[in-house]
Amino acid sequence: MADTEEKGRGPLRQPRATSLSSKLLWLTILFVMIAEVLIFVPSVANQRVRWLEDRLNTAAAAAVVIEGINELSLPQIIQNDTLMATGTKAIALRKDGMSRMIASVDTLPMVTHQYNLSETTVLQALTDAFDTILFGGDRVIRVYGPVADNPDMIIDLVLEDQPLRHAMLIYGRNVFFLSVLISIITAGLVFFAINRIMIRPVKRMTDNMQAFSEDPENPGRIIVPRQVGDELGVAEGHLADMQARLQQTLKEQRHLADLGLAVSKINHDMRNILTSAQLMSDRLSMVDDPLVKRFAPKLLRTIDRAVGYSGEVLAYGKAREAKPKRRFINVSALANEVHDIVAEEFEGGISFVLEVNPDLEIEADSEQMFRVIYNLVRNAAQALAADPSDDAALVRRIVISAIRTGSVVQIRVSDTGPGLPAQARAHLFKPFKGSARSGGTGLGLAIARELILAHGGSIMIDESVARGTAFLIELPDQPLPLDTFRARA
Repeated sequence: MADTEEKGRGPLRQPRATSLSSKLLWLTILFVMIAEVLIFVPSVANQRVRWLEDRLNTAAAAAVVIEGINELSLPQIIQNDTLMATGTKAIALRKDGMSRMIASVDTLPMVTHQYNLSETTVLQALTDAFDTILFGGDRVIRVYGPVADNPDMIIDLVLEDQPLRHAMLIYGRNVFFLSVLISIITAGLVFFAINRIMIRPVKRMTDNMQAFSEDPENPGRIIVPRQVGDELGVAEGHLADMQARLQQTLKEQRHLADLGLAVSKINHDMRNILTSAQLMSDRLSMVDDPLVKRFAPKLLRTIDRAVGYSGEVLAYGKAREAKPKRRFINVSALANEVHDIVAEEFEGGISFVLEVNPDLEIEADSEQMFRVIYNLVRNAAQALAADPSDDAALVRRIVISAIRTGSVVQIRVSDTGPGLPAQARAHLFKPFKGSARSGGTGLGLAIARELILAHGGSIMIDESVARGTAFLIELPDQPLPLDTFRARA
């Protein structure tokens, strides 16, 4: 019920507050604000220096005019007007090594900070700006520096820093709101561009993967890649290929499941039939006829093997073949047994050549190795029998050879047939794909490979042959555990 309800809800949606788009928007605003702060700090420091320079220039203009008056001191009313016009408490002018007080209040307040604008560094300007904003407002400061038009003339001012701090706060407020506006506009433009270029395609792929996971066998759920050459376009192409391969795999798995169900049904009745055939074969072996006595053991052996196969036929569909029961077996006897059975089935002028040392032994499961060699030899016989050529001189031969090299036995099964087509070579050892003939399933090679791998060996096609097909099996002896060796010693 819970699964049904989940499916009815549709694809899970990411909350807007934590979606990738929202994160991108907020990060863009944050980064732009950080950039604006990096611009804001030096701009406020620069504004402070300009404000002080403007006061120096204004006072210098008044001082130059007053300096031309020969009187040693100005009337107090004129001094007050000058101080009011320049916003200062005192104005002094130094020229040619001499200093003259231009204007001053009656009681000059105590100066707490001094600033020489001609020697202010960038770092000092930043430090002074923060100091004024954070701790200023009730200080009396002294500021001096050269006159712009006359570097030899030094203007010296005493003033309160409250107007300076007020001007800096107004400037900072204006810069802040302007920075916020620029951040929002920039973030909106960046968000719109990135959302259209990246977020939408990513969301499209996410929605497609969600939809595909709900119904992976529906061909309509495969994403259609956009015709773009960027990384996301390439990713969509790879996603489409992966979904197509997954659908093909699911189709094959479903085919295997259907096949397993069919085999399980057939197996139930086949075992009963084979059991009856086994009983009749036992009675047939009691008949006192030379021909019957010759073929009865082979018939009984074949039926017994078929009964055993039917009992284990579902192992391949369930998981894997049974673990090999390894014993030393004679390779020549095993090859002759395969030859006798295949020779009875194919009588179309196919010759069998056994190039196996009669004393060669291999440590393997007898029944499983019989199935491996039988599948390879029978495939070769079918290929030779299906060759449409009617040339009487055409050689139709199957060769089984084996040789031991140290602890490894190499078994080679070759034929002089037409060879494997390219499609079969590309899908060797794959069920339902590796068959070289019409109507074949390719299960024989798949089963042979699984059995050889269970023995710790390998099976491959021999590419060195120019005509026909050859398979090479390499099977090592079972390694002896150290504890077993010590026990035997």
